[in-house]
This record gives sequence, C-alpha cells and structure tokens, in this order.
Amino acid sequence: MISAVLYGLGLVLLIEGLVYVLAPHFVEKMLLSLKEMPNEQRRLVGVCMALGGSLILLLIKII
Repeated sequence: MISAVLYGLGLVLLIEGLVYVLAPHFVEKMLLSLKEMPNEQRRLVGVCMALGGSLILLLIKII
C-alpha cells in the first residue's frame, strides 16, 4: 500500500517537473490565469481534476 502511494507521488512529481522543464512560460501563464479566477471556479477545476484522476485510477484497476 505505501509503495503504491509513493509510486503515485513519484509519478506526480515527475510529470510536474517535466512541465516546468519543458514549458516554463506556459506555467507562468497558467499561474496568472489561476490568480485571476474566482475561488469557486478554482475549486470546480480542482474537483474536476480529482474526479478525472480517480476515474483514470479506477479504469487502471479494472483493466
């Protein structure tokens, strides 16, 4: 169980790091866009991302 959590955390850090390495300008623009968004819209985006991630993990477990 702990190894799966660490594996998942490692994947998240890898993907986040690659985004910063490959597209730093995109990250800056995204952060500025997030700063201008109202909190409710940021929460909605967060919920959608969490649900999408959960669905991907569920599909992986089923397949």
